[in-house]
Amino acid sequence: MELILSICLVASPGVCREEALSVSMEQAPVPTQCVMTAMPAIAEWSQTHPKWKVLKWRCGRPGVGGQDI
Repeated sequence: MELILSICLVASPGVCREEALSVSMEQAPVPTQCVMTAMPAIAEWSQTHPKWKVLKWRCGRPGVGGQDI
């Protein structure tokens, strides 16, 4: 599963992009599992990227351009 984050620079809110994070799951991804797995992963990513702010996120399938699950 991939988490697709919509992020913007804190210092320049007009500079935004999407960032894909690979997240492994033991079972096939379902929306409930996605939410439970996403929050800790996003928190960890945010701590290691303090110049960026996560505005929104979604779950996607890896390798297909982040197609929603």
